[in-house]
Amino acid sequence: MLFTGTSAELFRHVSADKAGIYRSIMESFAAAKRQFRLHMRPDEVLAEARWTDGVPKLEEVQVALAQLVDWGNLESQPDTARVASIGDFYRARFLYRLSHGGEAVETALAAFAKALGRRAELQTIALEDIASRLKTLLALADASTPDAAKVHETLRDLVRVFESLADNAQAFMAGMARSIELQQADATAVVAYKKRLIDYLERFIGDLVGRSGEIAQHITLLDLRIDPLLWAAAQREARDAAPGDSLAQADALAQRQQAWRERWKGLRGWFVSTQHEPPQAEVLRSKARAAIPQLLAAVAALNERRSGRSDRSADFRVLAGWFAACADDDEAHRLGRAAFALNPARHFSLKPGAGHELPATTPWAEAPPLRIHPRLREYGEAAPRGPLPRVRERNEERALLARQLDEEHRQVDAARERLATGRRMRLSEIGRLDPHAFALLLSLLGEALTAQASPDDVVERQTGDGLLRIRLEPLDAHTHAEVATDAGVFAGRDHHITITATP
Repeated sequence: MLFTGTSAELFRHVSADKAGIYRSIMESFAAAKRQFRLHMRPDEVLAEARWTDGVPKLEEVQVALAQLVDWGNLESQPDTARVASIGDFYRARFLYRLSHGGEAVETALAAFAKALGRRAELQTIALEDIASRLKTLLALADASTPDAAKVHETLRDLVRVFESLADNAQAFMAGMARSIELQQADATAVVAYKKRLIDYLERFIGDLVGRSGEIAQHITLLDLRIDPLLWAAAQREARDAAPGDSLAQADALAQRQQAWRERWKGLRGWFVSTQHEPPQAEVLRSKARAAIPQLLAAVAALNERRSGRSDRSADFRVLAGWFAACADDDEAHRLGRAAFALNPARHFSLKPGAGHELPATTPWAEAPPLRIHPRLREYGEAAPRGPLPRVRERNEERALLARQLDEEHRQVDAARERLATGRRMRLSEIGRLDPHAFALLLSLLGEALTAQASPDDVVERQTGDGLLRIRLEPLDAHTHAEVATDAGVFAGRDHHITITATP
């Protein structure tokens, strides 16, 4: 069937402006069709339609009805039944009913909505019905003269049940993985869905295993006797064929017989193995079993998410919640800058020192221009390609560092020998200290004083490196000690101090 421009006009009301009003009107006419009503008036449409976008005015309904007539969804005829005056006679009044095209559109939209909202399911009852119909066929085949009406009725029921089973199984397998993926969004939903799905699959697999053998046995027994039954059903159907010559009648009979053979072949392939191909029931059973590991994988992913492992999708969902909770745009911008490290481009250090004094919140319009080398824009790198630079000889710098390190060690050893005499003396008797010796003394005093509970307690402590031990004995509070250094005079309460090098 060709899809013409006229056919396209019939679907315009679905996407046109005020589509809600158009759909409410068409649904009211579809309901009137189911109630065997011949036509409807505008006021009846206004009163009976279910308005999803609010109840319109009668004038709006009349305009919409006229538009639907133009598109071909409705047919109209003058309404003279309610004429009470000459004014009413000359005022345009119409009765409306569904046109042939409008009825087809409503049927198509209803089928579309039904298919879209259908939930595929694994039908265990269908297995039982198929086995029952096959038993009936076996009984009919055993009769000397099979009843064609009963054979035809049984085969039709068998095909209807089998088609429903196959369609639902195919849709279930196609949508099962998607359902599992969607359930991953909510932890509670995953746990609840896991139990329901496993119970559902276990019940179906059990019935499938139990029924498949019985059904396959019935089909094998019928294989040698099915042709007469299919022929009887085809003959009975051919009676309804349109009248024609004998050739046309024979062709109609052959077509129906071929159709029944194909249906039987499909049914047989579902439960009986053909050459090297496994039966479809076995494939369905393996698919149903495979759904359980998929579900367990979803649960494992959920547990990993709970255990704190990195999950980018979960992180983005949490971040989306934070964005939704932002009080204003400024707060959302600050969150976005912190989450995605949206620092200004000058932080890439394209030019060392350029703009480093500017804060990160400086707008682009207010910041000074940042010069970018044309090579960076053209080749994505600023430094020209070529051989690596030669390794620079740094023996002199290493020798200088070694001399400085030796000198520092020497000075530290001298300071240690200067202070770690093992002799008890007053702090005021130490005398003048060089910077290294004074730094060592401050370090020792710091470690000792941190362990002193009160200013009058005697404290003895070993340094952290274990090389020295210091004993600090406070003298009277009025005593005073001074240690002269190059940086100034260190003064405070006098102590007896004993610094000993540990063996």
